[in-house]
Amino acid sequence: MSTNNSNRKDPGLSREKKISSPAGPLTVFTPGIGAVSTTFMAGVELIRKGLRKPVGSLTQMAAIRLGKRTEKRNPLIKDFVPLAALENLKFAGWDIFGGTAYDAAKKAGVLSKDDLELARPFLKGVEVMPAVFDQNYVKRLRPKVVKKAQTKMELAEQLRDDIKSAMKSHGSSRGVMVWCGSTEVYTEESDVHRSLKNFEKGLAKNDPKIAPSMIYAYAALKEGLPFANGAPNLTVDMPAMSELAKEEKLPIAGKDFKTGQTLLKTVLAPMLKARMLGLNGWFSTNILGNQDGEVLDEAGSFKTKEVSKLSVLEHILQPQIYPDLYSDYYHKVRINYYPPRGDDKESWDNIDIFGWLGYPMQIKVNFLCKDSILAAPVLLDLVLFLDLAHRAGLSGIQEWLSFYFKSPMCAPELYPEHDLFIQMTKLKNYLRYLKGEKLITHLGVEYYPDNSDGNPMRRRSASK
Repeated sequence: MSTNNSNRKDPGLSREKKISSPAGPLTVFTPGIGAVSTTFMAGVELIRKGLRKPVGSLTQMAAIRLGKRTEKRNPLIKDFVPLAALENLKFAGWDIFGGTAYDAAKKAGVLSKDDLELARPFLKGVEVMPAVFDQNYVKRLRPKVVKKAQTKMELAEQLRDDIKSAMKSHGSSRGVMVWCGSTEVYTEESDVHRSLKNFEKGLAKNDPKIAPSMIYAYAALKEGLPFANGAPNLTVDMPAMSELAKEEKLPIAGKDFKTGQTLLKTVLAPMLKARMLGLNGWFSTNILGNQDGEVLDEAGSFKTKEVSKLSVLEHILQPQIYPDLYSDYYHKVRINYYPPRGDDKESWDNIDIFGWLGYPMQIKVNFLCKDSILAAPVLLDLVLFLDLAHRAGLSGIQEWLSFYFKSPMCAPELYPEHDLFIQMTKLKNYLRYLKGEKLITHLGVEYYPDNSDGNPMRRRSASK
């Protein structure tokens, strides 16, 4: 079914954006060949072989409504906008432990033995390159294979050479990079991050405030690759990277994949605000035993994650607007490393709320999830949407991708939008915007002509 009927276009919007073809190989680069990236890679291979379904992926399974409800136009997103085909995805990445992507997937223990065996030949063929690493930023891991250089600029040049080599071997003219590495210790924006000129000087002088993830982001953007940050690190969420992205005309997005406990918060908190229910306290705790849990067991890395998680409620509940309901709640987040649990993360939330006349109530949530199973489709969607954005000529921060992140990037003068339902509306409306379709407001007055004119006297006059 065609979705390009010109009489359905919104005259108040720009015409359909010119988007170049997604034909040809697209190389996906993942700094960090661990549980998330190998689950993503293996999943893509099993899906394109017809052995599994892409559950959790909007780009593969979600439909998008176009026009009025009565038109019944609900194409799949992948049939509405020109996305790269899964068959065209190629993979490469870096890691500190060496070996192959198969070795990493086996160690991660996310996939079943059957699925791991089905994906084994493919995973063994994924190129894993020595990583850029700094022990000061990830203190709990001990690397086996790392790049060496005199300066951080030289490390960036080595990464750029890796990117060129991998894309040449894949026959790719396009690529996307998504950080899938560990959470780095907490870093605040400083002078070296405030301009591209300062940042490049810092690379040349080995500025200690430049983390490995930032070197990857710089290398990706210099090589023409869109970049997204799947961890709560500063990485690309700084003026220097925004400046570089605009200079290179590339889209950027981040930060921190929204997968487990925070995903639920961005559903439950909007419900409280929508019904004007008050909040006294929200206590959140997690246990997980994978490499992410080990890294977050260190105070510096945990603070980075904590800041990401704590920011959600304040922006959703807006205590400055609703002081009677949200000005004095207590919010606590804990993450506990528990090796026996592996990638099966468990979170508990105790939520103390109050309702009519101030009477107290409670909500208890126990979420037993698989961290990488939730993250893999997020990674797939980000890869395909960032490539789409690049081919549509978009650059800089892509706020319409906030749906996928715990700490969404936005323009400096704005606050981030955390409400999952607003984020979903924003994402789908942006896709409609790219194709010149009418944006969906859900007002619906056209279905009820008696309610479309707010002046009852005018309606009576017209009926006489």
